[in-house]
Amino acid sequence: MIGATVTVKELPGTGSSANTYGYYSVTLPAGHYQISAQFMGYAPQVQTVNLNQSQKIDFQLTEQVNELKEVVVSSQRKNENITKLQMGVQKLDTKDLKNIPVIFGEKDVLKTIQLLPGIKSAGEGSSGFNVRGGATDQNLILLDEATVYNASHLMGFFSVFNSDAIKDISVYKGNEPAEYGGRLSSVLDIKMNDGNDKKLGVSGGIGLISSRVTLEGPIVKDKGSFIISARRTYADLFAKLSKDSTINNARLYFYDFNVKANYRINNKNRIFLSGYFGRDVLGLSNTYGIHWGNSTATIRLNHLVSDRLFSNTSLIFSNYNYKINVNNGIEMNIISRIQDYSMKQDFQLYWGNNNTLRFGINSTLHKIIPGIITAISDVDLKSMTNKHAWENAIYISHQYGLSKKLSVEYGARFTTFSIMGPGKFYTYDSIADPRDTMTYKTGQFMRSYFNIEPRVSFNYILNDASSLKASYSRNVQNLHQLSNSTSGSPTDLWIPSSNNVKPEISDQVSLGYFRNFCDNQFEFFTEIYYKKLQNQIDYKTGAELNFNENVESQILFGKGRAYGLEMFLKKKYGRFNGWISYTLSRTERKFDGINNGNYYPARQDKTHDISIVGIYELNKHWTFSSTWVYNTGNAVTFPTAKYQIDGKTMMFYSNRNANRMPAYHRLDFGATWLVKKTKDFESSWTFSIYNAYGRDNAYMIRFRNNELDPTKTEAIQTTLFKFVPSFSYNFKF
Repeated sequence: MIGATVTVKELPGTGSSANTYGYYSVTLPAGHYQISAQFMGYAPQVQTVNLNQSQKIDFQLTEQVNELKEVVVSSQRKNENITKLQMGVQKLDTKDLKNIPVIFGEKDVLKTIQLLPGIKSAGEGSSGFNVRGGATDQNLILLDEATVYNASHLMGFFSVFNSDAIKDISVYKGNEPAEYGGRLSSVLDIKMNDGNDKKLGVSGGIGLISSRVTLEGPIVKDKGSFIISARRTYADLFAKLSKDSTINNARLYFYDFNVKANYRINNKNRIFLSGYFGRDVLGLSNTYGIHWGNSTATIRLNHLVSDRLFSNTSLIFSNYNYKINVNNGIEMNIISRIQDYSMKQDFQLYWGNNNTLRFGINSTLHKIIPGIITAISDVDLKSMTNKHAWENAIYISHQYGLSKKLSVEYGARFTTFSIMGPGKFYTYDSIADPRDTMTYKTGQFMRSYFNIEPRVSFNYILNDASSLKASYSRNVQNLHQLSNSTSGSPTDLWIPSSNNVKPEISDQVSLGYFRNFCDNQFEFFTEIYYKKLQNQIDYKTGAELNFNENVESQILFGKGRAYGLEMFLKKKYGRFNGWISYTLSRTERKFDGINNGNYYPARQDKTHDISIVGIYELNKHWTFSSTWVYNTGNAVTFPTAKYQIDGKTMMFYSNRNANRMPAYHRLDFGATWLVKKTKDFESSWTFSIYNAYGRDNAYMIRFRNNELDPTKTEAIQTTLFKFVPSFSYNFKF
């Protein structure tokens, strides 16, 4: 249980919390103690210990189902947000996902984190998100330690994460610990459920868009467990009922499949196996189709080297690919893929209750197939050069309490990134024509980059209810996504750093004030940050990104900056709870070939971003929820004049991103009706209304000649969703 707390009754304030793998360590002098373990929603357990030597104590907690007036069992100290060292990190309670209304009624991790400060939606209905001014590809998304390169279904309207299979969600906004790396802006670390090692259980739901089912239970009681969770949409099944042959043969669905198993080999070793498989299928009869999806697999071994040293060894596989089928008399396939093979070794050394050393290594082999076009005979009609890269990292960090009030965590991550053969590599002249071509054999190193990423955080506790925090971190990114789409597309291209493309680098400093009110019932924080960005990527006017062997010649390189203020107020306990988040920020870029070399707003720049979330438990059967969001429109480039050549209208455009989309705002409602709940069975209905007051939010604005007067130009706004009701039935037994 991640974050379960272990406390010592005789020594108030002494204790520990379980790490990502459920391991904890407490150092005490010899004597008799009562040790208590507790976790939200579970009955606390107390063991009496005669401590005369190091001991290993496991706690088996059971769900607390007693119906009392009110009892709050917390997985963390009430003021842990004050005492914990980390800043720029937020955790989501999976129970909140069940109540927060989102589009089509689907519980969605990526939509919900967009309600937190500093995290902004990439567009209407999109699963893409921007963190503290970063681009969507600058977020590292992990599922049981495996990288998920495309986390969206149906062009972004759904995320790939089935909430029934999720145990823990953490978001680091650029201030992540040294064990994380590879992206500039954030880490979204998602852990899958381990399953129930006590009894067999089934849960699921049936909705308008999709249905899901989860099966979990023991492999060997009290020693191992498994969980299998699946979800699928069924728009294609209803299409079969149509008499129109075009609609009847259309394919439009996605599916997810999560599986995980764990087994306790002995008191010192536990093994975990987990995997995710998901795919989207869009097609029109036999003439056109596009398939894309992710596959991940993780093997982990937890090992207690000693009573103070914890080890985690992981072997990880990740694959993202898409395939486009076109049949216009000649059948052709377009294929692209990115694959990772990784090994991680992490250690945690507990020198004392407030003295922890973390260190480890990480090695990843990247294989990127940018694009292959094949005919029906499987003969390559066109093939871009495959990319191979080897990424390695060594990290170390030390968390230490300098005094009862002041604590510090400092460390560094040492990274190497090497682009390798086989393949051809180009250098370009000033007009982007290939000047030289170099060919490297398999295993030959073409170019290597070495970087040091220092990180440090401070926490000064003013009193039991408030603290000041400060941090500095450097992050380096060596994989880059090329996209002309605002919110991302399944066919976006990933490229590694090379002789032409340098690693992206960010340096971020932040300062925060944290305060609790009313006996920790209310939690408040405000953070300010400044981020300096190097080697940022943009594109030349008219850039050709798809199936261009010389795509690196289409890229411009520059710098950027992002700075802002974040505020967050949350009510944590009681029948009514929720939060308010506000972000005031600017995100700017500077390129020699754009806007005369002056700073200009990045397309994800949004000055104001507000989210209000409310959840009210009316009684034991009904829970109501609502969200309201507002943000400044994205920065865009609109035409300012036009002219005609041979009867065709041509446009003059303003400076890059000199205009704004209209402001976006929306109100959603949700309700959950708990029909029945017993020890062995639970059933409920969930209802939601997306965009309750029917706001015409702009998804896209295009310009055309007025039909009555061609000398005039009119703007046409496209709105996707005005008013979307939905419902689903959920069960558990």
